[in-house]
Amino acid sequence: MAKTEKKSTLLAPLVSGILAGYIKLVYKTSRKICEPEHYGKYAKEHHPFIGAMWHGQFLMGPITKPTNITTAIMVAKHGDGDIIGGAIEHFGMKLIRGGGAGHRKRDRGGMRALRESLRILKSGTTIGMTADVPPGPARIVGMGIVTIARMSGRPILPTATATSRFHAFNTWSRMTLNLPFSKLAIVYGEPINVPREATEDELETYRQLVQDRMNDVTTRAYELVGRSTDDIRPYTLSPSATASSAPRLPVSIPLKIYRTMTNILSFTAPWILRKREQLHKEDPTRRNERLGRPTTPRPQGPLIWFHAASVGETNAILPILPELRKERPDTQILLTTGTLTSARLVEARASDIAIHQFIPLDVQKFMKRFIEHWKPDLAVIAESEIWPNLILETSNAKIPLLLINARMSKKSFRSWKKYGVISRPLFSRLDLVLAQTPRITDWYKFLGSTDVHTTGNLKVDAPPPPVDLDKQLILQQAIGDRPLFLAASTHPGEDMIIADAHRKMARKIPDLLTILAPRHPERGISISEEFRETGLRTALRSQNELPKASHDIYIADTIGELGTLYSLSSVAFIGGSLVRHGGQNPLEAIKLDTAVLTGPYYQNFGDIYQSLFRARGAIEVTSAEEIAEIATNLLQNGTEINEIRLKARKGLAVLTGALSETVNAIVEHLPIEKD
Repeated sequence: MAKTEKKSTLLAPLVSGILAGYIKLVYKTSRKICEPEHYGKYAKEHHPFIGAMWHGQFLMGPITKPTNITTAIMVAKHGDGDIIGGAIEHFGMKLIRGGGAGHRKRDRGGMRALRESLRILKSGTTIGMTADVPPGPARIVGMGIVTIARMSGRPILPTATATSRFHAFNTWSRMTLNLPFSKLAIVYGEPINVPREATEDELETYRQLVQDRMNDVTTRAYELVGRSTDDIRPYTLSPSATASSAPRLPVSIPLKIYRTMTNILSFTAPWILRKREQLHKEDPTRRNERLGRPTTPRPQGPLIWFHAASVGETNAILPILPELRKERPDTQILLTTGTLTSARLVEARASDIAIHQFIPLDVQKFMKRFIEHWKPDLAVIAESEIWPNLILETSNAKIPLLLINARMSKKSFRSWKKYGVISRPLFSRLDLVLAQTPRITDWYKFLGSTDVHTTGNLKVDAPPPPVDLDKQLILQQAIGDRPLFLAASTHPGEDMIIADAHRKMARKIPDLLTILAPRHPERGISISEEFRETGLRTALRSQNELPKASHDIYIADTIGELGTLYSLSSVAFIGGSLVRHGGQNPLEAIKLDTAVLTGPYYQNFGDIYQSLFRARGAIEVTSAEEIAEIATNLLQNGTEINEIRLKARKGLAVLTGALSETVNAIVEHLPIEKD
């Protein structure tokens, strides 16, 4: 081992010298095209700066750096880094050893490199570094370069070099060997300044900006030499593909085992469903649907199959259906869901436009039987419904498969990334992904989806939830002039916090009525019993009771009535956010002019809440004390409520546009309409 290391150490300077000589050869034999023309002067204006390069296309970076500025280059601490670092030193540049670890756990000197970078920038020296972090994903900017820019106060300059002749290797970043006797383009982009006080979400926005501008300068460099970036495109960023041409990775052994085991264990499905029926989580009259035996015949004509897991996903899909019917009146719509509450929602709001069925359990033969019956022309799943047999059987039937309003948590991404042998064969079978945020777009690309676009959150474009005017009038008459506070979509662990907040508020507002609408209505009776044990007087909407003057809390344990409740309330707490659930949708409340409070765990709707917080159109609370204090202040201050309502609408205005893009994408994937 010692002899091998010694031999490697002796060889490194020799190889470095050869590499440096090769770089000089390419430079001297190539015709230069620079943009801006006097890029050295342009660079000097921003010096010291952070020069950003893509990992796969950095070879010509050392020799094309402006000669009128001092520069240091960040190089990884490994054997290849020794060779590359030695070559860079031939061009009179300093080295910073270390770098980001990507998703690997071992230390690659990242903290040391960060400290050294900040010191060097402060001394007046520019630094150069690759913006994407080994071992990938390629062309995805890491947060390291953004952090350095924020902490140093120096701008990031996106840079790119390209030659008309090159060879791109089959590495994670498509490492490119530039060839002599070429056209050589050198392109510098616009500087990006990251404020020191930037929040975590703002840093993500700047990271995406760096990424976009890096792609812009790279595309421009290759255009200038008459080539296309398609020739160096990493495999995780392959061009858009159709349902018939998209590369589908072979089904892995773990997935084959999963498919086989679901078939073997399918005999337990009736027993599992029976147990769930006893818990009121399944409809016993529709058990066959969960076993892949549809209870409705397939209608004639083209058919789109939409799938939504539960209420949230169903709410995202519902606004699409009437728009789609306008565009393609010849098309039939099948909507599957997995919960009783979502089934009731479809019955209440879409029974005239869609056929509803319960989704079969994810058993291969159940899914195959379901698909053979319905024969959909297009399958559209919402948000995060990645079920192996659903995806594989749809793909086997050669049905185009779209994922819309796609979301993914950091935790889920890490899990899928860890088990790539499972994730990549599945994600490569999604013919189109429309993601809520740029970060989610990057994640789906990395996991193997080829055609991914950022369209925003469909729920932003959804109309306000329906308001039943008759029920609204009856409720309003029962409530009278009592001040009203609404706690909507609460989860276990939050109900008693709301009860405590009610007591505190009632000290200043004696005739206060609190309405509590649990996310799962079947919890209504148990919540009522729990409240009564603490001395609170309650009424249950599911038992056709109306709030009386003697009631403290009215429990709205029904489905499909949030719109009516929001229309009566000026202030609402949105649940699932004081416990680690991830929050619930605040949009319905805002669209009906209700001021929104949320707990700290709102990550499922993080992009929406961050936009609201930036506009000061929502308020975060962490305890019963804070809920009581803020809600009391708002209920007693009509001017402040109106200001929050206005700011909330402004906060949402920047997020619109997903609905039209989604409808257009769906229509484009449908069979051509017959005359």
